[in-house]
Amino acid sequence: MEENKLTVRAVERALDILLCFTDAPELSLTEIAAKAGLHKSTVHRLLASLESKGFLLRNPSSEKYRLGFRLWELSANLSASDDPEVVLLPELEHLRDVLEETVSLYVRDGLERIRVQAVQSNQAIRRVAQVGARLPLFVGASSKVLVAFAEPEVLDQVLSSPTWPPSLDKAAFAAQMEEVRQLGYATSVEEREAGAAAVSVPVYNRSQRLVAALAISGPANRLPLEKMREQAPVLMEFAARMGKMLK
Repeated sequence: MEENKLTVRAVERALDILLCFTDAPELSLTEIAAKAGLHKSTVHRLLASLESKGFLLRNPSSEKYRLGFRLWELSANLSASDDPEVVLLPELEHLRDVLEETVSLYVRDGLERIRVQAVQSNQAIRRVAQVGARLPLFVGASSKVLVAFAEPEVLDQVLSSPTWPPSLDKAAFAAQMEEVRQLGYATSVEEREAGAAAVSVPVYNRSQRLVAALAISGPANRLPLEKMREQAPVLMEFAARMGKMLK
């Protein structure tokens, strides 16, 4: 039994090491140990295993590690799947060209949202959206969509979350969710990021299940509330078309 526990712990630590590379292309053993919160000797053994299996590559000149080709092999199978971030990319690019702002696609993971795909605006001054970013569900246009159009218990979970900011009024947030449901879209102006604004709509699949939030974002001075309200129907049209592409 103890051996099984140690084996699971080793797997968890190996995965923690791989997750260190979500925001860094190359890392040294020392940097990985610090980011993963592990002893350097433990990290060294796990790095050797990950390198031998092709999940990590070591640069012999710098002694730094980067993600290996085995992960690309796995992602090739992912690209052949029905995942929204893959299937919907051409439509996201089309929407970017129509509205000339950065387009993002978010999914809910517990009490967070994850940006699973983004197409950057071509404008010189733009909002750059990082794929893979995790954000809280209590602030931002896409968070409102993922809460407002989800099952009722999701709102209850968000309101009772220990990470709920004391500065936010829970009753006002719940009332805002009802307003979002009635409008069919959500907006935000400098709620999470100074100088940024966004408008978001829900994406339902062919089974009418909420699968994602579609959003455009940009500088707040280029996206006043009035303009975002005008753009919301365009997002809804794209979201409806995207939904028909998803099982």
